Amino acid sequence: MIIAFWISLFLIVYTFIGYGIVLYVLVKIKRFFVKASDFSAVHKLPNVTLLIAAYNEEDIIVEKINNTLQLNYPAEKIQFIFITDGSSDGTAERVRTFKEVVLLHEDRREGKMAAIKRAIPFIEGEVTVFTDANTFLNRDAILELVKHYQNPKVGAVAGEKRILVDETADASSAGEGFYWKYESLLKKWDYELYSNVGAAGELFSIRTSLYQPVESDTIIDDHMIAMRIAEKGYIIAYEPGAYAMETASANTAEELKRKIRIAAGGIQSIFRLKKAANPFYYPVLTFQYFSHRVLRWTITPFLLVLTFALNVLIVATTDIVFYKFSLAMQVLFYLLSLAGMFFESRSIRIKALFVPYYFCMMNYAVVAGIFRYFRKAQSAAWEKSKRK
Repeated sequence: MIIAFWISLFLIVYTFIGYGIVLYVLVKIKRFFVKASDFSAVHKLPNVTLLIAAYNEEDIIVEKINNTLQLNYPAEKIQFIFITDGSSDGTAERVRTFKEVVLLHEDRREGKMAAIKRAIPFIEGEVTVFTDANTFLNRDAILELVKHYQNPKVGAVAGEKRILVDETADASSAGEGFYWKYESLLKKWDYELYSNVGAAGELFSIRTSLYQPVESDTIIDDHMIAMRIAEKGYIIAYEPGAYAMETASANTAEELKRKIRIAAGGIQSIFRLKKAANPFYYPVLTFQYFSHRVLRWTITPFLLVLTFALNVLIVATTDIVFYKFSLAMQVLFYLLSLAGMFFESRSIRIKALFVPYYFCMMNYAVVAGIFRYFRKAQSAAWEKSKRK
């Protein structure tokens, strides 16, 4: 029991904290031996296609188009494609009024990946930039992304996702904002060590020539598109100077729905990304992939339950003070999480409780997502989450 407890505890701490520490140390060592490349100046700008898949976004689509048209990039070098397949509101009609935009629309809705596949033949740019319809980019986002393609080893570039959180934020908003700040730091160090292990659909780009079709039933298309390129031996770069801004989920229920979907997609991707999981191809990528993604999406949430149960059994059979202390700390943490849920349900904002509550919700979502995937209950069609 004690051996199982320590193995479980080690994996939990490594997943959420330890990997960040190990990554930081490895990056520090690398900096000592290898000078970082400077891609600040771009001598020749590539032609770029900005691809946006939008489903029933009539309330925000005009604002999104105006945001994209105001990007700081030569007009003759950028193409805008909006694909609105399946939209039953006025999204397509509103897009059609902009002559600068290529509109692709069919009444059938077959999921985001199917829509992207249909749009690929219309792409003219050497670089394709993907962004969501409900996010807004900073003016220099494209310039910041494309500079990394001066490195021929770079096959994709991920931008940063920023959650707009105000002072009256609820647990879902504050928790999501904190989570993405930590994720951004890990992504920065991942790239500095070797490569990112995926990309967020809010903003990422690829060399168009490297695009590899993924299955139409893919749940998290952005992650799979980027990782299939990494499986070819290319690097997924990370650029915090290119960022997509969006508001947080409308409430905890909406955030939970989104997280469960991502978790189901994470399990699906693990079964399909066989080369990324094989250290005989790209060992550093495999190390990063398992440490940053696979552990979170598979065993770690279950280990939280196992560690607690083992701790209870150890305390019941021994008098070692440490195990009593560790059990007390776990009980306290989960009580703080329950208190966070209680106060959240009553719209009482206590920020100290947001992190434990969001942490528990996130791990519950992974378990729920795993069961949903194996029950084949997760559709590839995007379940739109309400935003603030």
